[in-house]
Amino acid sequence: MLKRFLVALVLGLTTVAVQAGEYRTVNKQGRLDKPGMIEVREFFWYGCPHCYKLEPHITAWLARKPADVNFVRTPAALNPVWEHNARGFYAAQMAGVGDNAHEALFQAIHVGRQKLFDQASLTRFYAGFGVDAKNFNNLYNSFAVSGQVGQGKALAQFYGLDGVPAIVVNGKYVLKGEGAVTIATLDELIAKERAALKR
Repeated sequence: MLKRFLVALVLGLTTVAVQAGEYRTVNKQGRLDKPGMIEVREFFWYGCPHCYKLEPHITAWLARKPADVNFVRTPAALNPVWEHNARGFYAAQMAGVGDNAHEALFQAIHVGRQKLFDQASLTRFYAGFGVDAKNFNNLYNSFAVSGQVGQGKALAQFYGLDGVPAIVVNGKYVLKGEGAVTIATLDELIAKERAALKR
């Protein structure tokens, strides 16, 4: 009985920790896209149910994002399947439809149950947003997209990521979680960095 109680307690604490927006400090600050601004970098994968749960909270937060914060979406390419979605993300960005298609791709996978995890299926999906298939495929395999995917992989490795979603605040803190409390923790870390920059 006691053993079952302790297991339940540990599982409960683990759940609370994830819900509460658990974070760790990085040993050395990572590279920032815009030095002088506070960077919030979200690592995600479209097929991840936790990323899907976090997305509405990120969208709501972006509507009130402080002016001194630079937000960067980084599709994690931690394995070959995830890399397909990362390539699709950057190709769509270059084609000018990335922001419009972002939430729709989450919905298509998690609500529509579509398997959009390879080049062919992603080509068809983004064609629905007016992206020419030949253009998309050229971008998908381009040097520029390969470079961005490579940078994302290097950053994920630098921050020691073993999964997603993960939010890195100013290259210093790796925040995990999928709910509203995660965003509250994000706001606290931004405030902490803002205070540090003023010193």
